[in-house]
Amino acid sequence: MARVVFMGTPEYAIPSLRVLAERHQVALVVTQPDRRQGRGRKLVSSPVKAYALQHDLPVWQPPTLRKPEAIERLQEASADLYVTAAIGLILPPAVLALPPHGCLNVHASLLPRWRGAAPIAAAILHGDKETGVTLMQTDEGLDTGPIVSQARCPIRPGDTTASLTPCLAELGADLLSTTLPRWLAGEIEPQPQPEEGVTLAPRLAKRDGRIDWQQPAAQIDRMIRAYTPWPGTYTTDKGQRLLVLRARALPEWQGSGEPGQVIALSAEQIVVVTGKGALHLIEIQQAGRKAMSPQSFVQGHSDLIGSTLGRSA
Repeated sequence: MARVVFMGTPEYAIPSLRVLAERHQVALVVTQPDRRQGRGRKLVSSPVKAYALQHDLPVWQPPTLRKPEAIERLQEASADLYVTAAIGLILPPAVLALPPHGCLNVHASLLPRWRGAAPIAAAILHGDKETGVTLMQTDEGLDTGPIVSQARCPIRPGDTTASLTPCLAELGADLLSTTLPRWLAGEIEPQPQPEEGVTLAPRLAKRDGRIDWQQPAAQIDRMIRAYTPWPGTYTTDKGQRLLVLRARALPEWQGSGEPGQVIALSAEQIVVVTGKGALHLIEIQQAGRKAMSPQSFVQGHSDLIGSTLGRSA
């Protein structure tokens, strides 16, 4: 049994924390500080903090790990190993040097593909057929450390970031559980990442979700799935924001119309013309209103049919 410091913040990190708590001694759980969210700006704890408190695990929420007091706090934990999973904090060299068995990161991609903050969304957006989890030894770079082990997972046609994330979280926890005993025993020699095939998955912003109807329908479909649940995808209808929650690409559609034009192919099939093919709308949402089918939306907005989305006014 090892003494471990775990560092993580979102739901994705919880399965890895769970298997560590079941098989090892978790000396400390490090997670990001509470953030103000929503219209009321209420302080909200990270999912990892909530889980840790429910299971009586010690929690620490530093804003940074670069200060001397952070080094002292980690030294006090006297851990054999650090394990990170989407912590969202930079681990400086002084921190990486503390544990005798190093620091392992549970990263949600098949490195070196999709280094960075949003690897799951990037894999869906770019049409990858598979993804996976890499257990890597953390170094000073951005997900550049040597690979300890990997596990693969197919990306299904309807997968979204919301559906794929929990699958990868459990896959990562299983990989951590099976790999850690051999790592602690010194039986694994980490392998440097290949120099070829490096891609980056930068942090997403709300503006990334704006739909460009000049793009092919297949690309917009991937974008909607990649950006579910965040940052979401949207367009504008007469200057008002309209969220596109679910849709399906019709890449072979060859009707007439300009990109962004809304057409009713039938009472049950409302589509938007794209740069190539059309996008069948399944669920949309006007800002501040509830989500609904396009057919229900049209009952109160009959002028949607024939309009062109994406115009400023």
